[in-house]
Amino acid sequence: MGAGAKLCKVVGTVSAGAVFYYLYETYVAGKKVVTLAVLEASDDSTTNGIIAAFKSDATFVSLAQAETSGILGRDKEDGDKLADGIALAVQKGVLPAEPPVEPVMKIDVLGKSADAVAAEIIRQLGDAPAAGCVLVLQGLSGTGKGTTVDKLKAKLPKAVAWSNGNVFRSLTLLAVTRCEADGKEFSEAVLTAPFLKDCMACLSFGKFGGEFDIAIKGYGLDLKVSEVANTVLKEPKVGKNIPTVAKMTQGEVVSFAAGAAAKMRADGCNVLVEGREQTLDHVRTQHRFELTLSEPLLIGMRRAAQRMLGAAQKRVAAGEKPDDVTPMLAEELAKISQA
Repeated sequence: MGAGAKLCKVVGTVSAGAVFYYLYETYVAGKKVVTLAVLEASDDSTTNGIIAAFKSDATFVSLAQAETSGILGRDKEDGDKLADGIALAVQKGVLPAEPPVEPVMKIDVLGKSADAVAAEIIRQLGDAPAAGCVLVLQGLSGTGKGTTVDKLKAKLPKAVAWSNGNVFRSLTLLAVTRCEADGKEFSEAVLTAPFLKDCMACLSFGKFGGEFDIAIKGYGLDLKVSEVANTVLKEPKVGKNIPTVAKMTQGEVVSFAAGAAAKMRADGCNVLVEGREQTLDHVRTQHRFELTLSEPLLIGMRRAAQRMLGAAQKRVAAGEKPDDVTPMLAEELAKISQA
């Protein structure tokens, strides 16, 4: 398809300038393009491809700078909240003040694919996966922790990715249910140390029917998390109260997670725990990794690329399927930057 035909297909009132810029860069300056196949892969190769195509675009760089600033700001805010939660756990005697943190191996992910990062981690693990191990992976938002965990889960034998999310949801369900039974209104004030200790006693982790699961038993509840993760644990009365419970139970949940990870490792599983340093410091393992980025702007570039990707995917799903989706991405970039 020629440049003129492509232009007719993609020019809109919002993004004509962006598309003319794309056409100049593609056909005059030799800029990289993003194909439909790359877009449909919808993985780290897609975001890397979008970044490669737009990294010299002033609008893209400006959006990336704003995204980087926002992400780092939220990370600091979340980190401060986590630190407060850990401090409360120490005060209650749930967690030690100074855990014996093992050495952490830092990996700069700049210019590396998720497959390459995962391969580097696996090399460092040596023979450990054969018998089972606990691996913790920390790092700021945007460094690719989640994607790396997905790659590791696919490559390691008996790999299990652990998430604290369902533990917080289970605790919240127990707390709300107990308040209902006692005729009390749920609030932060009811989450005293004895109250939370009783709720934690209703949670257990182990093998049920040959599979590891979390059991919720108490206050009239008798559930397995795997069976209610997308139903009962997603009910509004749980969702709206999670932040309050999470604020007060960081220590309890970290301790529960550490115990669960140890049980799975003893059973030969390779347990992948992704999160923040403040909580992972309380999980004992020799296999500690931190993903870093020597160029922080790439964090924002990844987020900007993901936003462009999400918008373009909706158009592809609606029937637009050009071989070259770069002009479509240019349109969406223009829309995002003007929002």
